[in-house]
Amino acid sequence: MVIMTLNCGSSSVKYQVYDWNAREALASGIVERVTQEGSVIRHKARGKDEFEKQQPCPDHREAIQLIISTILDPQHGAITDIDAIKAVGHRVVHGGEKFAKSVLVDDEVLQTFRELQSLAPLHNPANIMGIEAARSVLPSVPHCAIMDTAWHQTMPARAYLYALPYDWYRKYGVRRYGFHGTSFLYTAKRAAVLLGKDPFQTSLIIAHIGNGASINAVKNGVSVDTSMGLTPLEGLIMGTRCGDIDPAIPFHMMNSAGMKPDDVERTLNKKSGVLGITEKYVDRRDIEEAAKAGNQQAALAIEMEAYRIRKYIGAYAAALGGVDAVVFTAGVGERGPTIRGKALEGLEFMGIKLDSKRNQASRTKNAETIISADDSPTRVLVIPTDEELVMTEDTYALMEGTYDVHTAFRYSFQESEYQNMERNGCIDRDIEKVEGLEEILLSGDRAARLADPECD
Repeated sequence: MVIMTLNCGSSSVKYQVYDWNAREALASGIVERVTQEGSVIRHKARGKDEFEKQQPCPDHREAIQLIISTILDPQHGAITDIDAIKAVGHRVVHGGEKFAKSVLVDDEVLQTFRELQSLAPLHNPANIMGIEAARSVLPSVPHCAIMDTAWHQTMPARAYLYALPYDWYRKYGVRRYGFHGTSFLYTAKRAAVLLGKDPFQTSLIIAHIGNGASINAVKNGVSVDTSMGLTPLEGLIMGTRCGDIDPAIPFHMMNSAGMKPDDVERTLNKKSGVLGITEKYVDRRDIEEAAKAGNQQAALAIEMEAYRIRKYIGAYAAALGGVDAVVFTAGVGERGPTIRGKALEGLEFMGIKLDSKRNQASRTKNAETIISADDSPTRVLVIPTDEELVMTEDTYALMEGTYDVHTAFRYSFQESEYQNMERNGCIDRDIEKVEGLEEILLSGDRAARLADPECD
């Protein structure tokens, strides 16, 4: 049985084709520049060379048709018959308060997503276009929506409400929703396994650091606070988003510089963050290289980003009243020792003690590692996220009628013997490249020793 997952952005479609019976990804890739000139698909099937092809994709329907034709291609594809695809899972950024878990898509669900577009104008319209396009191309299979906001529906009112007129919440839904929920779900469940704890007796601070970034406080296995708010703009400093600012700044710029509201919104979302500080760079690797070369703005961007993360860690540690582990995930979180190191600098007083050598050795998207010192009361873990697997498992369970909210549902990756076979195949290569990596891998045996320090 094959399940496809789709993550549709305004000008891109990411996809994965997964063999449920074999528990392995058959292919994955991305179509970029959808609706623009120069559309291109970058595709990789299991056991085959990477494949790239340019083809016009004036809309998402054309992009999805290109994906289908590519995965069926005799030379580069992954399956031989379109009927092998039995279900499609779709990432949806904003589910509002309507959805606390993934759902099967029907016309009523789609209409709800349309009504929520004002809460996520940069994301939900593209998600909806993708669902509509996929349903037209694959009309005979169930389509499922997996929402970034669902994980955070356990937050208490004291965390999700803003100190604004209550009527704004009642009439317009103005509240904190949070995002990156699929990533947080995966890493929270995996962290509990690696710590040898019941997930609902585990408290964590999880930092999802990439171009988009947010941080999540998890108490007894559920989300109780998060840095992103009504939209993905609030919170941490990101690639192009500003994160927390004085809310009067937009009005100041409109009055002082004559900016229009749309210009301000575009600036805060697409021209701020580390790009705004460096005036040139978004990729953190480029920023580090520039900083090493003496670029003071690049060095400042690193310090600012790490300082914001550190402040949130301190705040969430206080809110939780005790933390079993701090977890880093996503691109920068998984492969950015500089940001991780600076973010945890000086936190020994609260029981977070980083091992600098371990931190430098953890630079892989293929392995779960421990980077805290042996005598650190709070563990520091790096757990590569796997949002596609969560989407796939939710889709399968919805199709089979076995799915439920995460507090009443168990995922395959919660089993102690779970292994990601695709990532395991890359570990040996990473070990050859990075000195010290093998010693910090959280294999099953290592995870058992982590849960019981007396075993060391």
